[in-house]
Amino acid sequence: MKTIMIHEMADHVGETVRIGAWLANKRSSGKIAFLQLRDGSGFVQGVVVKEVVGEDIFKTARGISQESSLYITGEVVVDERSSFGYELQVSDVEIIREAVDYPITPKNHGTEFLMDNRHLWLRSRKQHAVMKVRDEIIRATYEFFHMNGFVKVDPPILTGSSPEGTSDLFETNYFDEKAYLSQSGQLYMEAAAMALGKVFSFGPTFRAEKSSTRRHLIEFWMIEPEMAFVEHAESLEVQEQFVTHIVQSVLENCSLELERLGRDVSKLEKIQAPFPRISYDDAIEFLHEKGFDDIQWGDDFGAPHETAIAESYDMPVFITHYPIGIKPFYMQPHPDRDDVVLCADLIAPEGYGEIIGGSERIYDYELMKQRIKEHNLDEEAYKWYLDLSKYGAVPHSGFGLGLERTVAWISGVEHVRETNPFPRLLNRLYP
Repeated sequence: MKTIMIHEMADHVGETVRIGAWLANKRSSGKIAFLQLRDGSGFVQGVVVKEVVGEDIFKTARGISQESSLYITGEVVVDERSSFGYELQVSDVEIIREAVDYPITPKNHGTEFLMDNRHLWLRSRKQHAVMKVRDEIIRATYEFFHMNGFVKVDPPILTGSSPEGTSDLFETNYFDEKAYLSQSGQLYMEAAAMALGKVFSFGPTFRAEKSSTRRHLIEFWMIEPEMAFVEHAESLEVQEQFVTHIVQSVLENCSLELERLGRDVSKLEKIQAPFPRISYDDAIEFLHEKGFDDIQWGDDFGAPHETAIAESYDMPVFITHYPIGIKPFYMQPHPDRDDVVLCADLIAPEGYGEIIGGSERIYDYELMKQRIKEHNLDEEAYKWYLDLSKYGAVPHSGFGLGLERTVAWISGVEHVRETNPFPRLLNRLYP
């Protein structure tokens, strides 16, 4: 007899197999028990018929408690009523370990309770589906960049300097000097791009930002490509092609998970490059027309402003050419204006906010020194970074995509806390 996983059942129709599983839920009707089983790869229903298995096995099946671990033997059959398409006609049940008083029952629980029990909440159907979508986005990310000639490079997590200053960084002691948990690998990726041409990183980043909105995490994962000899306009094309690729990959490979999440896939099916573009200047004018009198030229956009702009489109939209005063020191100035830079934020539809921030980078040595001074940064700490514009500088561009916000948008969940397996939030470091 072969031991298989649930996701392999399509290849074993008509065969008797064994699976290792946990009991997600159960119900019984007279002489039939229905076991909702999960093994990490998927969910399947096991049907236990008393006349088939006998009194002892049927009694065992009816008495199993939620989240007990089991070996289940049975025949794989087609079940057209199930979205999964198959079920298991059970012939034997072996309990590995009985779970007693499992805390998360099939009823409504408060968010704080579920977050306190995140290590168990992950087992639920919804959380399983979100994690599968996350995994597919990660898989598709590596696929896209490797298909397009990028090299994966890993920047350090402990750094002595920051791309955007140190006000929102976690400081730590590094022997006899200060160090910070990285808020971005960008500066190191620029160095890697000067060596390898087109590179990307994929790793954790940290923001000591006291924000508790549904869009913010303290620790989150970023995808950060950098590209030598690529200017701003071409970078936007890479960004929209990348986002299109991951959305279409999720549609193709996670249809069951999207259905389980109740996601309106018709909205995702529209996501195809090219994406619309609106300048910061036009965005300010648009917001004034919509009654947002609180926003003035030179202000950064908040969530309500981004949402209002996004609602005018059914695809992600680029907001380009932000004022120089609200963007980091490394962004290339506009060639015809001294008040804006060559940058763009990509705003997701349906109120999910910014998922990408990117720009062309400064590559003029004297201008970079000037910008570091204007931002009151320690030139000595950035000496290595200045070397990039001193020795063989070229036009180059890059961007960063926040994984958790992207997962939230594509899967349709409201809060980013559900898109990270163990989220770190303001005032939450447990579990």
